[in-house]
Amino acid sequence: MQGISRVAVGGATGRVGRHIVDVLNERGYGVVPIARANGVDVITGQGLAEALQGVDCIIDASTGPSAEEQPATEFFTTATRNLQTLGQQAGVQRLVTVSIIGCDRFTGGYGAAKIAHERAVLGGPIPGRVLRAAQFHEFVSQLMAWGTRGDVCYVQEMRTQLVAARTVAEGLVDLAISANGFSVARIPEIGGPREESMVEAAKLLAARRAGGLRIEGVVDTSDPDHAVYTSGALLPAPYATLAGPTFEAWLATQAAD
Repeated sequence: MQGISRVAVGGATGRVGRHIVDVLNERGYGVVPIARANGVDVITGQGLAEALQGVDCIIDASTGPSAEEQPATEFFTTATRNLQTLGQQAGVQRLVTVSIIGCDRFTGGYGAAKIAHERAVLGGPIPGRVLRAAQFHEFVSQLMAWGTRGDVCYVQEMRTQLVAARTVAEGLVDLAISANGFSVARIPEIGGPREESMVEAAKLLAARRAGGLRIEGVVDTSDPDHAVYTSGALLPAPYATLAGPTFEAWLATQAAD
């Protein structure tokens, strides 16, 4: 493969994508942001062929509006098919995307959608690579929003190794520009520096906020995959890249909301 100089970023305005853009700019790469806000749509294909002209590599961090298995699967596979097809026509050399540690342990839901996503990336005409990441620091707030009922917030008991979206972005850029990153057979992983409890992280975040929200950990035993959350199946493998900051250290740098 030739050297990488110009990179298109799918989901460039999103949680991870905006950090990918920042990292690439800081390292001196040409960046093509792909987002509906920029007139480029990975689902309809609007503006995509034009955006990919002259691009060496795509880093895709785009996500759809739903976390349900079927619509999420349709989003990921459609977006990947468009990126692969139009990217090949434009001469793109490689495609890198972000997935989730432990997604292969789930029998359904969003984890299953990410497995379909991985297969589409790895099975397309452009050489593809996947970086599996632990849950983002930024995910804690979203999980709390989903589980809040009045003054109580019900949070899924989960063993994880929370990682900053910025750290994941750096890992994706490293993989995309690596001279030998595409020769490694196994899927690389990235996580935070230590194991953390999702419930305890939520308590730390709630303590920074006014309102006295009470956090309660829950386990939904009706969910066939409930053991995945508590068994350690979402923790990074021994070969994973581990990088800070911890959730507490990251939280200290964030503006109070």
